[in-house]
Amino acid sequence: MSFTIKTLALALGTLLATGTALAQGNWPSKPLTMVVGFAPGGATDAVARIIAKHLGDELKQNVVVDNKAGAGGNIATDFVARAEADGHTLLLGSVGSLTVAPHMVAKLPYKPLEDFAPVTMAVVFSNVLVVKPELPVKNLADYVKLAKAQPGKLTYASPGIGGAGHLAGEFLKQRADIDLTHVAYRGGGPAMLALLGGEVDSFMSTPPTAGPHMKTGKVRAIATTGLKRDPLMPDVPTVAEQGYPGFDTLNWYAYVVPAKTPKAVVDRLNQVLVKILNDPAVAKELELKGLSPSPSTPAELATYMKREYDNWAVVVKKAGIKPE
Repeated sequence: MSFTIKTLALALGTLLATGTALAQGNWPSKPLTMVVGFAPGGATDAVARIIAKHLGDELKQNVVVDNKAGAGGNIATDFVARAEADGHTLLLGSVGSLTVAPHMVAKLPYKPLEDFAPVTMAVVFSNVLVVKPELPVKNLADYVKLAKAQPGKLTYASPGIGGAGHLAGEFLKQRADIDLTHVAYRGGGPAMLALLGGEVDSFMSTPPTAGPHMKTGKVRAIATTGLKRDPLMPDVPTVAEQGYPGFDTLNWYAYVVPAKTPKAVVDRLNQVLVKILNDPAVAKELELKGLSPSPSTPAELATYMKREYDNWAVVVKKAGIKPE
């Protein structure tokens, strides 16, 4: 009897190992869908389309970018949480939907730290506060002075409630003790169009979205939100150096898949994405848009997400941010 049980256990172990190998060996068996939580034209979309092309080339499969805009990326995030866990649907998620939303939405339909398997960090970067040219401000001191003179009148746009731009704006309000009116849009593209059209006074933007319009003079940059100046915007001072030491809010995009995706597939996906992000040509393409490739292991991403989850809980509570 013991021999039979032992033999059966060995056979079962072999079968499971073979199944895992097959899971990786058969993947991908169809086109991949890379889901983005914002409209075309913003930074998330730009990153997704750069990576999607190279990912398709590496895997010899089509990779389709699917923009599911709305709710600060939560709609797209929920979609992927419910997708089949076979490695063919992945999310290029952001700080908002992956670490902030649980502190804002009482009945969020997904649990970011439980419903996803982290794959790799993609990019990290600062936000940049830009204003319309006719606004009478040249620097952050002018901006704060104008806001204090007209409490609640000065508006700032963001790509969505609870996203990095919104959080950076709220953190600035707290540090500078000013009253700004937040206006959320369905992505960086629509928010920039609103600024260009004069619907809002300012926009807590991303380098890929703001950069082209800064070059043409259609918007004016007055501050970036990282501790160090952005190498692609060396003339734009940080919030920290303009009177608010320690001010540091980074934006980041990371790849995750449904939690039950086979580990072999997650590992293979990590391997391919890390290779792409480490490619000098891809790095240059991203850096030209103001984005820093930051590939990681799944474990490193999991640790980072948990830390961000805990840190932003404090800011959200103090700001009283609620979904609209």
